[in-house]
Amino acid sequence: MQIHLIDGTYELYRSFYGAPSATAPDGREVGGTRGLLRSLAALLRSDACTHVAIAFDQEIESFRNDLFDGYKTGEGIDPELHAQFPLAEAAAAALGMVVWPMTEFEADDALATAAARWSRTRSVDRILICSPDKDFAQCVEGERIVLWDRMRERIIDEAGVWEKWGVGPDSIPDLLALMGDSADGIPGIPRWGLKSSSTLLAHYGCIEAIPREASNWSVPVRGSEGLAAQLSEGIDDALLYKRLATLRRDVPLAEKLTDLRWRGALRGPLEELAESLGDTRLLDRIPLWRS
Repeated sequence: MQIHLIDGTYELYRSFYGAPSATAPDGREVGGTRGLLRSLAALLRSDACTHVAIAFDQEIESFRNDLFDGYKTGEGIDPELHAQFPLAEAAAAALGMVVWPMTEFEADDALATAAARWSRTRSVDRILICSPDKDFAQCVEGERIVLWDRMRERIIDEAGVWEKWGVGPDSIPDLLALMGDSADGIPGIPRWGLKSSSTLLAHYGCIEAIPREASNWSVPVRGSEGLAAQLSEGIDDALLYKRLATLRRDVPLAEKLTDLRWRGALRGPLEELAESLGDTRLLDRIPLWRS
């Protein structure tokens, strides 16, 4: 058995900016939702997709905004994209998928929780987190929990995390804390980039284990004195950024594994939604209807 865990927020963004613009009969922009529906329908047609769930950021802000004022907000989001979040959730639900709409937590936290919860279940052969987002790299375990970049048809397992980011999955939050992550509003520590951060973390594993004095570093890094000084001065910030970058595994998801089994789309709700979107041809792409 494989479990597909889908980052609905990412998928909607990708569809909104990648799919053609489309207008519903009532005049609303719905291109992103229509593209999302077709993308999800294609996934569900695969025999390998038996257990599936999707998470959305129902609220852009989360508990992390209470920890750090600079953390990402909904500012700057295209209004036509933002207006489609409820539609996207309704679309996934009409397809018969388990939907996790996040408010206090983020969609990423829900998927991280699900991956951790079911990774030890004997009947589960592999968990695919359907997103190329580097935040999810911290969830990867060997070849059992992997990232799947659906657009590029690329699987990233634990060896792939090392190859791409130069550190293991456990060190990803530390890496993002040091080098920063502009997508999430994490500024990072001055002077610390990918190369210096990954070199030290590959050796020490975490921020807390990096000696404060560069003379005590066991690996050579260019500009070590300046890097050490910046880290020593900004250690509290670095640890806060690490907390921001660490995905939670304790989201209270109510579902059991059996609830994730896909049993088909809901005919009434999906027909109504497709009609409202002006895309009834989508219904021909549905491989299974729930009785």
